[in-house]
Amino acid sequence: MDDPRVLEEIRDGVAAICRDFPGRYWQERDAAREYPEDFVNALTASGYLAALVPEEYGGSGLSLTAAAVILEEIHRNGCNAAACHAQMYTMGTVLRHGSDGQKQAYLPGIADGSLRLQAFGVTEPTSGTDTLSLRTTARRDGDDYIVNGQKIWTSRAEYSDLMLLLARTTPRDQVEMRTDGLSVFLLNMKDFIGKGMTIRPIRTMINHSTTEVFFDELRIPASSLIGVEGKGFRYILSGMNAERILIAAECIGDAKWFIEKATTYVNERVVFGNPIGRNQGIQFPIAKAYAHMLAAEAIVQRAAATYDRGEDPGGEANIAKMLAADASWQTGEACLQSFGGFGFAEEYDVERKWRETRLYQVAPISTNLILSYIAEHILKMPKSY
Repeated sequence: MDDPRVLEEIRDGVAAICRDFPGRYWQERDAAREYPEDFVNALTASGYLAALVPEEYGGSGLSLTAAAVILEEIHRNGCNAAACHAQMYTMGTVLRHGSDGQKQAYLPGIADGSLRLQAFGVTEPTSGTDTLSLRTTARRDGDDYIVNGQKIWTSRAEYSDLMLLLARTTPRDQVEMRTDGLSVFLLNMKDFIGKGMTIRPIRTMINHSTTEVFFDELRIPASSLIGVEGKGFRYILSGMNAERILIAAECIGDAKWFIEKATTYVNERVVFGNPIGRNQGIQFPIAKAYAHMLAAEAIVQRAAATYDRGEDPGGEANIAKMLAADASWQTGEACLQSFGGFGFAEEYDVERKWRETRLYQVAPISTNLILSYIAEHILKMPKSY
């Protein structure tokens, strides 16, 4: 179990960094659709993005619980970790399933920030979250693989050196189990852009630096393969659980930011001679959202602890992500409503954070799929899809 004093020190350290990046910084990045390079560099220099990299490779070797505290605190202070949070969990596939040579070649650079592994090429336009139906292929050709296909919602691809790519190496009709035939590759994108790989940014309602990536007869060395060919889907599952827990922690941070922002405002805003926070119509939505946030926070902590014990956190990870995303959205709605018209003004940051936290109702996995997971895998109901 993590020492509470250590976790509190982490919170203080992260908060100190965030103070150098106030709302104005994020408003400017948002308006210009710019990557928050200075913020990412500051987190990298502090070592926080290397939290989960073992010490033998230059990282901090912290628990997932500690990593969740880092991301929660970033969001609690009004910043946004989406620009770099994948640096924490994507490297897990390399750490657990990569060769000794791959670990030595990449993990120290990921730990010190000289290499960014933030791009995760999984989702495709036709398959969405039905990962086993993806169509991108990697065909063995001597000492190489030839990749063809397309990925979408590959965030940070323009700002990452490395990409984890999931591709089909055996046709679906030739495998015994649906989970077979997919393989994971680690690509140094700088070597391939313009040589069979094309990255196109997608403009969205939030500044999320997301892209679509095209592969056209891209030739990559066979040494790019992580682990055993055809077992890639299993390799990424643990990383997906870590991702859901960490993003759930970000949602808790957002919820705390919204609650603090709302309560401060309604205690100071005077209308009809009284602070609006005196009205139960204002109090109750914020109070209810706060209660839901506390409940969700407990599940996030439980999920992280389950992961840290080496147990299967699938159920807890999915439930934590769903409840935390619901809590952050509920608090965001209460905060925006409390601010009224001022909530739509950029200078208060409410509308920005409101847009940012809305994403987690659909990403990295939608609420409906989580409910299906609970029904099938926990409650043992018939499979629905």
